[in-house]
Amino acid sequence: MENYIAELNKLKENSSFRSIKNINEKHSKYIIVEGKQMLNLSSNDYLNISTNKDLILEFIEKYKNHPEFLFSSTSARLLTGNSTSYNNLENNISSLFNKESCLIFNTGYQCNQSIVSTLFKKQDCIFSDKLNHASIVSGLKLSQADHFRYKHNDYDSLEKILISNRNKYQNAIIISESVFSMDGDIADIKKLVELKKKYNCLLMIDEAHAFGVFGENLAGVSSELNLLNDIDIITVTFGKSLASSGAVAISNKIIINYLINKASGFIFSTALPPSSIMWSNFLLNEKFDFLIKQKEKLNNLFKKVHKIYPTISSSQIIPVILKDSVKTKQTAIKLQKEGYYVLPINPPTVPSGTSRLRLSLTSDMEFEEIKNLLEKI
Repeated sequence: MENYIAELNKLKENSSFRSIKNINEKHSKYIIVEGKQMLNLSSNDYLNISTNKDLILEFIEKYKNHPEFLFSSTSARLLTGNSTSYNNLENNISSLFNKESCLIFNTGYQCNQSIVSTLFKKQDCIFSDKLNHASIVSGLKLSQADHFRYKHNDYDSLEKILISNRNKYQNAIIISESVFSMDGDIADIKKLVELKKKYNCLLMIDEAHAFGVFGENLAGVSSELNLLNDIDIITVTFGKSLASSGAVAISNKIIINYLINKASGFIFSTALPPSSIMWSNFLLNEKFDFLIKQKEKLNNLFKKVHKIYPTISSSQIIPVILKDSVKTKQTAIKLQKEGYYVLPINPPTVPSGTSRLRLSLTSDMEFEEIKNLLEKI
């Protein structure tokens, strides 16, 4: 136990020790922590759906007597955990992204990890952006394939690695997020498509932080650029903009059937509660216009913020990089006292020397609120 204690003490000394916050309540754009109400700038509830009581009550009232309105699936989908709602949601998402098929996973982490670790073997290789999410990195480590991590959004770096290594392997895939979760910057997906075609690779794009925020039909950056048909695998999470649970791998029928038969994260997991699946269907089918309205509000907000506070970001995620972890933690504490729920992001979540405040904008926030916050920072 002594080595664990020593490591924990080191984290505390570096202001990198994590603890679970005592959150009392969340409503709209606010959060109450230990009795203090603050503007919530640390949430991924980008469209402010999760605490919308009118929507929740409407959903419950309409579906409370539905035979699938249950709080547990009680088994994996390959046993007795499947029902019509799951099939409907997968059909809805496939149609939204103009793909043949998709498969629901319990979390975004599980989804990315399962795809990367399952599809690629010893004779294959994976080319992954250096700042891709931990779920993708975990998949790289579990996969039997060789992998190469190119410099973040550096496509010259990627092409050099492709030139040196692509012809040594059978199958290859390039993986990138669209909107990166810590910097809020956006990958050049057009360039990735170009390189994919040039070097005969598959392309996987994680749209977790873009789904619901970009694209006329909410389907992310790839959709906004009309590139959906050029991307082989897209992953999306429901726990952010859609304020629900789960994630999906979206692709062709061959890849989805392979995951159904080979992905341990899918095969051996109890399926999500049917009520969560129904909630996702309810929002996408019956409240789509409201989602679009919230998305447009958010886009207007972050575009105005970018004009007064330009950063690397092109999205709703605004990084304030203070470099030093102690300074970052102290600044976050001061801002919380001022009524802004901002949390420090320190290594290993971000690279050493890039400690930051991650400001996560949501639809119901006002421009003046963010302007005042930035002035205080």
